[in-house]
Amino acid sequence: MPAKRINPKRIKINRSYSVEEAAMVLGVHKNSLRGWRAAGLEPIDKGRPMMFQGADLRAFLEKRRASRKCPCAPGTLFCFSCKKSRAPALGMVDWEATDPKRGGLKAFCETCGTVMFRRASRASIAAIMPGMAVQIVEAPARLKGCGSPSYNCDLDKDS
Repeated sequence: MPAKRINPKRIKINRSYSVEEAAMVLGVHKNSLRGWRAAGLEPIDKGRPMMFQGADLRAFLEKRRASRKCPCAPGTLFCFSCKKSRAPALGMVDWEATDPKRGGLKAFCETCGTVMFRRASRASIAAIMPGMAVQIVEAPARLKGCGSPSYNCDLDKDS
């Protein structure tokens, strides 16, 4: 099961939190906070109950989240199979519109052949995929109106 995403914005910076309170606000187990303390989160003092300043706790979580980010270089998409940033196979990339300005880039991984995706606006395609010919795929027209309603003959039964 994947790890839960923790939202640092749920921590109020002007409050102090005990281990139990912080765990309840963030939706994690108390042992998670104890593990974060071992990883560098400093409590207010050495006394019991162990208390954390909200600003310190939020800064620790935001720094931890930022350290895990690995942005893709221009000309690459992230492959979830390889767990790395990879170039598209044969330099072929499609951009499929979800609305007039936004859409998603889609390409095959050059290593494993898995389909890779990346959200992008139409204006940013040249910066994300420099030097590559990106084929713009228009989304099919949506159905307009509705078909004839289905008649449920079970409703006409007299019991």
